[in-house]
Amino acid sequence: MRRLLTTLVILLVVIIAGMTSLVFLINPNDFRQYMVERVEVKSGYQLAINGSLRWHVWPQLSIIAGQTSLTAAGAKEPVVSAENMRLDVKLWPLISHQLAVKQVLLKNAVIRLTPETEENQPDAPVAPSMPTPVAPGASELEAGWKFDIDKISIADSLLIWQRGDDDQINVRDINMEIDKNDNRQTTIQLSSRINRNQRDLAFTMNADVDMQHYPQAFSAKISKFTYQLSGADIPVKGVQGNGSMQASYQRDNDSLELTQLALTANDNQISGTASATMGGDIGNYQLNLNADKLDLDALSGWQPKTAEQTAQSTQSITSAPVIARDVDEQPNGLSILRTFNANLALKVANLTYRGMKIQNLALNANNRLGKVALPTFSGNLGSGSFSLPGDMDVTGKSIQVHLTPDVNKIELADLLTAYGLPKALTGNFSMKGDVSGKGLSAEDFARNWQGNAELAMTNAHLNGLNIQQLIQQAISRNTSSVQGLDKYEHYSQIDTLKAQGQLKNGTLKLNDLEGQSPMVYAKGDGSVDLAGEKVDMNLLIRVTGGWKGDSNLINTLKTTDIPLRVYGPWAQLGYQLQVDQILRRTVEQSARSAIQNWVDKRKDSKEKDDVQKLLNK
Repeated sequence: MRRLLTTLVILLVVIIAGMTSLVFLINPNDFRQYMVERVEVKSGYQLAINGSLRWHVWPQLSIIAGQTSLTAAGAKEPVVSAENMRLDVKLWPLISHQLAVKQVLLKNAVIRLTPETEENQPDAPVAPSMPTPVAPGASELEAGWKFDIDKISIADSLLIWQRGDDDQINVRDINMEIDKNDNRQTTIQLSSRINRNQRDLAFTMNADVDMQHYPQAFSAKISKFTYQLSGADIPVKGVQGNGSMQASYQRDNDSLELTQLALTANDNQISGTASATMGGDIGNYQLNLNADKLDLDALSGWQPKTAEQTAQSTQSITSAPVIARDVDEQPNGLSILRTFNANLALKVANLTYRGMKIQNLALNANNRLGKVALPTFSGNLGSGSFSLPGDMDVTGKSIQVHLTPDVNKIELADLLTAYGLPKALTGNFSMKGDVSGKGLSAEDFARNWQGNAELAMTNAHLNGLNIQQLIQQAISRNTSSVQGLDKYEHYSQIDTLKAQGQLKNGTLKLNDLEGQSPMVYAKGDGSVDLAGEKVDMNLLIRVTGGWKGDSNLINTLKTTDIPLRVYGPWAQLGYQLQVDQILRRTVEQSARSAIQNWVDKRKDSKEKDDVQKLLNK
């Protein structure tokens, strides 16, 4: 038994020594040129290896290379560069003249996908998708060796991505493993992060890639994609989620298609398809997305203003002078739309935006180099609905917008809360109009939009001011003949309200205003300063109910128009009411009517002429 074990040990030592000797008998630099040629034949890229190749035996049989780069034909800069490269090779295939590489490892590499690294041979034929057989007259080395790679690993590397003249995007901490089989099926595992504009995006991805027709085409199934977004303007807990999709790429027209797209963001889910055609000077993109639930407030961290914050905001605005902005000097935040064409179709069953619960949102938009058509932008809000078709032009210095809104019975309080405005007027709001202007923000609308609209409200409440109470108590102080209600609400209720609106330079002028309720009838006109959040309304009010006392005087008051001016900041409305003159005129007219009736009944009385003279004064 001891002799057997000794024999086996000696045999093992001989085999190991033989294999080791084989390694040292093979100079890796002998097939440097062969690797360069095979890489170029299979991919069209030029492989450059600086310095000598050398063996590294322990713990893994490897070939160590110095500075390495991979460059497309005619490109100004290499697409991949690394300070060193390691090839982990299999020992046994060396006997059969096979350079079987288990893994190619690039560490601290720089991958550049920029205009400088793109191929610059427009008339060159596309590299073949299948391996090319060794040509007659090939070198002895090329004919004798077989070069094969099982796995490529990239660790702690950097990706620099740029399209055209756009800003560069740096993808850092890239760790990627690419495994392939004999059928050119590839498995990719990737993790990385992007830091941009004080935001950090970390992500991981697992994908199965079909490379049978590469480089003309390839397809991929991304079975797992996870991400986490944090940083500036991102909620404290961040935004995280996962996704999956099918992807396919065609080189002839530089097109990418995504199907079976499914993406989550916190508690939100989005599905659909997407495609991009990037060949030529102008990119073309198609998006078709659907979502059952989309909470933009949770993703953005938006919170409604408290009553104190709203009051402070109102006070700061109304106490400061209004200075108009020169919008032409403002940056165009949508200028990127000038660089491509795109179609977007979006449907969301339940959308939350600035506290508003929107159902059945439908959005269709078409962009043509910065000119955007918006044929459909509609949805339901509460018991009401809205439709905001229009168009937008971002080709100039400022954003030009044109909309033809059709709003039907939307609760105005929801809109005021969404933009942090005081609820001075609430109710079901309706509008049909044609408006246009510069910019997309609420401030832009308040200062730089113009247009006309038919406005209407039902169940309207003018909060903080009861017009009926105001008038009835003023009259009661001037005469004891009539009284108002014993108890009043802290608002004026108007069941129906309509007006014609004209918006210009931040001022909304209201004409032909008419409103009524069982207690009050109102008509008049006025203006609303949207930028300064102030109103100035001149109204004629008839209080048609809620009276007690002298029936004759009450009947007269019910048909009397009482001038009322409502003015000031939305949160602190003031008023002017001249009841004395109206009441004096009313009492005088009532007295004249009574005397005239007396005269008419006493046509033959000798006092008739004297009384008639008095009435005629």
